Amino acid sequence: MNIKTVGITAGMILASSVAFAQSSTVTGAAGGAAAGAVVGGPAGAAVGGIVGGVAGSVLEPPPQKVVTYVQQAPAPTKRVVVKEKVVVGEPLPETVVVTPIPDDPKYAYAIVNDQRVIVEPSSRKVIQIIQ
Repeated sequence: MNIKTVGITAGMILASSVAFAQSSTVTGAAGGAAAGAVVGGPAGAAVGGIVGGVAGSVLEPPPQKVVTYVQQAPAPTKRVVVKEKVVVGEPLPETVVVTPIPDDPKYAYAIVNDQRVIVEPSSRKVIQIIQ
């Protein structure tokens, strides 16, 4: 397999990981390696494992108790609207106030553009959008 093929394979895996992350969460290195192996054999598995590991370490799904808490949390009286689209893996704008989850400080939430989102408090990155 030549360098060009490896590069194309890595690009395809990265693009599919980003697209998948916007609608859900990714499965990390194992998922990336499996997808890479299907597309590019052993070399694809290595590239996919690296890409999936990087994406998966940021976007691990929160526990169900966190999701339930965010679903049941009362909405603020003042509606928060931002121009930017809320996207999994991207940070919320600094103008959005995030509220920590009392029983699990690894997570916080916000209600933005009428969407409930779970975020990582220190980076403000969106982990999951509650539908």
